[in-house]
Amino acid sequence: MGEIIGRKEEIKKLQDLINSTQAELLAIYGRRRVGKTYLISEFFKDKGVYFELNGIPKGKMSDQLRRFPMAFHEAFLSPEILPYPKDWTEAFSLLIKKLKKIPEKRKVIFFFDELPWLATPRSDLLISLEHAWNRYLSRRKNFIMILCGSAASWMINKIINNKAGLYGRLTEKIQLQPFSLSETEDYLKAKNIQLDRKQIVEIYMVTGGTAKYLNHIKKGLSSSQIIQSLCFSPQGFLATEYKLLFQSLFDNAKIHTDILETLSESKHGLTLVEIIKKTNISSGGRLSNILNELESSGFIQFIPFYNKRKKEGHYRIIDEYSLFYLAWIRQALFNQNRPISNNYWLNLHRSPKFLNWAGYAFENICLKHINRIIEALKISIVSKSVAYWAYRPRKKEKTSGAQIDLIIDRSDNCINLCEIKFSDSKFVIKKDYAEKMNQKREVFRSITETRKTLFNTIITSYGAIENAAYHSCIDQQVDINSLFMF
Repeated sequence: MGEIIGRKEEIKKLQDLINSTQAELLAIYGRRRVGKTYLISEFFKDKGVYFELNGIPKGKMSDQLRRFPMAFHEAFLSPEILPYPKDWTEAFSLLIKKLKKIPEKRKVIFFFDELPWLATPRSDLLISLEHAWNRYLSRRKNFIMILCGSAASWMINKIINNKAGLYGRLTEKIQLQPFSLSETEDYLKAKNIQLDRKQIVEIYMVTGGTAKYLNHIKKGLSSSQIIQSLCFSPQGFLATEYKLLFQSLFDNAKIHTDILETLSESKHGLTLVEIIKKTNISSGGRLSNILNELESSGFIQFIPFYNKRKKEGHYRIIDEYSLFYLAWIRQALFNQNRPISNNYWLNLHRSPKFLNWAGYAFENICLKHINRIIEALKISIVSKSVAYWAYRPRKKEKTSGAQIDLIIDRSDNCINLCEIKFSDSKFVIKKDYAEKMNQKREVFRSITETRKTLFNTIITSYGAIENAAYHSCIDQQVDINSLFMF
């Protein structure tokens, strides 16, 4: 087995499959480029007889089946390459026939990669797969079947929540996420790329810990140089990734990208009603399905409004690359008639627009690493839910408006009101800032009518200097080192 960075929980599940004394059926899904194929192939390729069949995007059934003979030949070391089967029923018959000849002491692994591409319309792949599993494969104690796909909603609806022949048949499932900050750090170190944690965070703001994107990073460059190379150079891998990514995941990708573009125009996200109004997509099953697809694929996240009904919550872009593309790369490509300077990103770095984007992107990283923040605050046992909150006073109201980036509600009658700040050095709190922090706490207490104890909490890059102003308004603080905790 080659080196697999991170993925400790996933590797434990895979090892349990190897140690099992019964047939196993695993579904693994996650967005493209996160390393699903690498994880499965690297772990299983030397664990027994290993058959891997990869789907072709937008290919016909005949295109998919043409790959079967070579995959069969490589797995079973057959002396000659078979003609490709006429349908999936014949393909599974060939696999079962070969499987019967293998001693039960030896593990046999069938890996169907990008199953949503393999299962072309009217191909009856799922029907053939269900029949093969129920009739024979599930009875082989040495057998492992792995079904993999990047289209999360397809995998959830067709495999995980299958109501036909595979109903209740899955023995394990994995939703493979992009690397966390700590895993990203480990991955870069494995490539001998030495960067401090602040620069790793900046890279994460663009790549989101997606393994394929990180693989294109060259050592000896700063985070700014890496972003320039990946996103704004003529051969930059991320310069043209956006459209390809969505076209590979969704049949009607334009609707999905329209919603993302609309969300990108609002700093704090949009409610469902606001999305309907701005996109002119009518409410109902269609919009609900699209939002579910974007959410299950990791592009957006629904953030509830504290103590309000679901309709008050906001959808926001949570995918780092999509947010970066819409904020920066799209504009650079739009102006492609003018050559992009080799210093394009370096010149924009630290501009007012950069600081605004970086603040939002850092909020997203904190949301994705909320468990690390909760652990750093030592409230794992009592933390209950996460939300956001804002208040806009009506005209002639004397109460000040307020917005709180992140609220951690607790079961011990306390609430952490979190302020998130991304900066280049230790954050300095001055008297006027301290007054605003305390004022926000009192507005929250007054408007929500909570009787809970409220702790002002600040989350920063390098920590906040504990001066007199700090002590007058902050109860707890967290810096980026806590986000790198395992």
